[in-house]
Amino acid sequence: CTFGGRSIVPDVAVFRTERIPRDHDGQVANSFNLHPDWTIEILSPKQNQTKVIRNILHCLDNGTKMGWLLDPEESLIFVYSADKSVQLFENLEVVLPVPEFAEAVQLKVGEIFDWLKE
Repeated sequence: CTFGGRSIVPDVAVFRTERIPRDHDGQVANSFNLHPDWTIEILSPKQNQTKVIRNILHCLDNGTKMGWLLDPEESLIFVYSADKSVQLFENLEVVLPVPEFAEAVQLKVGEIFDWLKE
């Protein structure tokens, strides 16, 4: 994703259908020169947390509705809202907040980390 003078590659970038760029044949474009609607980062042991947070904040500054930062080592998830407020989730049974456009999605903290173990 290239926008706001930077290029970032989140682990997961979610776009509403109507915002997915298409080429002249109607196929999904090879490059996305816009912010994701929802960005999800999974922190790896050797990854710099500050750099990852900076990328999430860059997304939020440019129109992204929500960012998640998953820390598998600590089994916790930071949720960054569009207003840059941050919530910490570590109770495995709690349903995580999602952007309004994805409100039908119901994911528990524990489900997310179970997927990462598979």
